[in-house]
Amino acid sequence: MRCKIVYMGTPEFAVGPLRAILDAGHEVCAVVTTPDKPVGRGLKVSQSSVKLFAQERSLQVHQPESLKEEGFINDLKSFNADLFVVVAFRMLPKVVWSIPSFGTFNLHASLLPQYRGAAPINWAVINGESLTGVTTFMIDDKIDTGEILFSRECAIEQSESAGDLHDKLMVLGSNLVVETIDAIISGRVKRTPQSSLITGEITLREAPKLTRESGIINWQQTSTQIFNLIRGLSPYPCATSVLSYSDKVIPVKIYSALDEISIDSDSDISGNLKPGEIASDNKSFLRVGCGKGSIKITSIQAAGKRRLEIREFLSGIREISSYKFN
Repeated sequence: MRCKIVYMGTPEFAVGPLRAILDAGHEVCAVVTTPDKPVGRGLKVSQSSVKLFAQERSLQVHQPESLKEEGFINDLKSFNADLFVVVAFRMLPKVVWSIPSFGTFNLHASLLPQYRGAAPINWAVINGESLTGVTTFMIDDKIDTGEILFSRECAIEQSESAGDLHDKLMVLGSNLVVETIDAIISGRVKRTPQSSLITGEITLREAPKLTRESGIINWQQTSTQIFNLIRGLSPYPCATSVLSYSDKVIPVKIYSALDEISIDSDSDISGNLKPGEIASDNKSFLRVGCGKGSIKITSIQAAGKRRLEIREFLSGIREISSYKFN
């Protein structure tokens, strides 16, 4: 059955489900996304990924500053949509999510009730999870707490970054959105309160918005904790640290690394490194001591420079072993 939908979303993650809805033959009568905003030093106007895709498909786009604007609310009502679908957008007021006859559902990139919040993909990797997934749920007046409709699991491989997992979950979530729409319209959906899934044995983990402090590496942590932080923040916003030697200070972003448990020991390196200490042959590898164990950095970017693989980075810096990560 063809469904009339208003779609709400902003980043690249929300493009896949919108494409899937259109490919399934449903009518998207309007797309709601965030307003354009100036970014960077040149204050170049940035448009959301969802807006750019919607324009490619000649869809009507709305970008309200406030979701409670009377004109915007009237526009939403005028579409007479069956359903609102939300993916990676803002918290909706009741005056919005209560409009359509079949209600409003959201796609969330975790297995709810775990990892409620703005950055579920990142935090699942940072915390070293081996399993995550996607969930569709009915929106209510709190964040990510509504009744669950469907969920699908996805394994997290040890080598995967947040970027890798993002792409896998976008595909999985796109299919689940279409499945959820079809089930709602045909009356085949069962709603499960999240409270029924929370028992005394379960510890809920949150997924708050990432901050600059979230990405600062604490070299006193274990190699596995640091490895997970690096891959959980790659390719954006990246784990950060500072290389220092004497009065020289170089802020860096670390895009990828290997945990010591997955690398061969270096025949020319012996002894344990203290947290932040560096061992290197100045050509092919850069090993850093952690509170327990060590990591090998494989991709790095110094402030004001481009991202480099470790061999190229080492070719441009002398006596790297004299430096230390702080």
